[in-house]
Amino acid sequence: MTRPEVRGLYAITPEVADTSSLITMTEQALTGGARLVQYRNKTVDATLRLGQAFALAHLCRKLGVPFIVNDHLDLAIEVGADGVHVGRDDASVTDARRKLGRTKIIGVSCYNRLELAIEAERNGADYVAFGAFFDSPTKPEAAAAPMDLLDHARRKLHVAVVAIGGITSDNAGELIGRGADAVAASSALFATGHIRSAAENFSRLFQPRSHG
Repeated sequence: MTRPEVRGLYAITPEVADTSSLITMTEQALTGGARLVQYRNKTVDATLRLGQAFALAHLCRKLGVPFIVNDHLDLAIEVGADGVHVGRDDASVTDARRKLGRTKIIGVSCYNRLELAIEAERNGADYVAFGAFFDSPTKPEAAAAPMDLLDHARRKLHVAVVAIGGITSDNAGELIGRGADAVAASSALFATGHIRSAAENFSRLFQPRSHG
């Protein structure tokens, strides 16, 4: 069994307490073409987080889309997620790989530092995430990442590269053109009144242009 490909629109779920709304919103993003889903909720308690993660894992499994849990390695294991995304204060890549096994996806936040990405790849990560490339309403304190970081990453890395931070369907094209395999979006997807059409706008950016 091989790990799923990391490419396309990567939907980062909004921090909402209403699980039913969360599932409805996520399903709209998936219907619009999101290729991966990451559950990220730092504001609810552990019991609600577990229930939401189970519900999202079931939805993603039904629709055949990889489901990733942010930060919480034990939660990812408990709900049978397809992988985990870790930051500098979370589990190490080697620890995550040992606990998850070879077929699960491990992603790593590398902020604006190529050396972190090189180390993550060496330790067995499947993708690295750089950002913020633009001002992010989800993480206003995030360090700024220069656009040419993607150029350097493409030359140095063999794993998938995810761009994150203030990304919209209007500015994602340049990131993809510079080598981002996936773009992560939260507010630009879920803070709109039209989640499915927003996802479709992102997804179109990954479709090969026809010549003729």
